[in-house]
Amino acid sequence: MALTALAGLVGCGGSKFRTYNGPEVTRLVLLKSERKLHLVNGTKALKSYKVGLGGNPIGPKRFEGDQKTPEGAYLIDRQNPNSNYHLSIGISYPNQRDVEFAESQGKKPGGDIFIHGRARKHKGRGKDWTAGCIAVKDGEMEEIYSMVRVGTPIYIYP
Repeated sequence: MALTALAGLVGCGGSKFRTYNGPEVTRLVLLKSERKLHLVNGTKALKSYKVGLGGNPIGPKRFEGDQKTPEGAYLIDRQNPNSNYHLSIGISYPNQRDVEFAESQGKKPGGDIFIHGRARKHKGRGKDWTAGCIAVKDGEMEEIYSMVRVGTPIYIYP
């Protein structure tokens, strides 16, 4: 009996790193107007999350400092287990087209766009508070971090 209780406690270590053994996430779909992120396998949404966006959420990200979340097709290109925002996964913004557009306007495209948590200290900051990233609750970010692999496509729609 005591060993059973001890085994149960070991599983409750409070780690932010979860294990996921379900269907593969084949793509992420972000609908900015609905503020919804969907983790999809084939044609089925496995999980959906309410999100916060950049502080200026209407329209695509074009330039560094514009406070907008990108729109278009990108890839998840990195994981950051030491994020200042609990956990984070990187989005491959800017792509070549984004760079060329910004440079044609004499500006920089910006970068460091992530899906990340709130890290508790950002709780209560309102719906759209990031510099262009996609924010979810910390517990949700733990799920996303465990489910999404580097190389997974993400499609971000207006």
